[in-house]
Amino acid sequence: MSSPLDGAPENLTELLDAVQPQGDETYVSVQDMLKRIGGRSFPAVILVPSVLMVSPISGIPTAPTLSALVIMTCAFQGLFGRSHLWLPGFLMRRKISARRLQKGIDWLRRPAGWMDRHSKGRLRLLTAGPMRPFAFLFSILIALSWPLLELVPFVTSFGAGAVAMIMFGLMTRDGAYLVAGYVQGTAIYITLLSIWSGLF
Repeated sequence: MSSPLDGAPENLTELLDAVQPQGDETYVSVQDMLKRIGGRSFPAVILVPSVLMVSPISGIPTAPTLSALVIMTCAFQGLFGRSHLWLPGFLMRRKISARRLQKGIDWLRRPAGWMDRHSKGRLRLLTAGPMRPFAFLFSILIALSWPLLELVPFVTSFGAGAVAMIMFGLMTRDGAYLVAGYVQGTAIYITLLSIWSGLF
């Protein structure tokens, strides 16, 4: 990020700290998470469902589909340059068990720390200008397949990993992560198309 927005997290560890359950919460809603990370940092908001889908949370029924809806809704707004995020009420009210959320966050702590330590602001040209909307568009295309792929447990984690790297790259202004996300996302689609063409 070129500058912090509304105290928004500036790395993945800060993001996990912001969304983890607090106090005696038994459930955490999308609205709760959004309040904690702010509604102006689109990459940070999109990063939340994408990193959670990399964790075992992706195996919860309907979680990939709901995450895809959140990602696509946010990414469309980022694509068209909105200054503040809006989500429909039915998405804001969606909740996840605090226990499951904490378990997923704990699982993500080590890879999050590794990514933060290896973010160095490389290839910044890919994180700004016309390349920034492209990152949102690419993430939309990846998330579109998740409702169908949900029929095969944990497969959506690969696509979520690609979206997470792209949004992490935007958030930290490290284009190397965007490149990694584009490569992984493209490889996933090529694999799926190959499987599809082989079946029919």
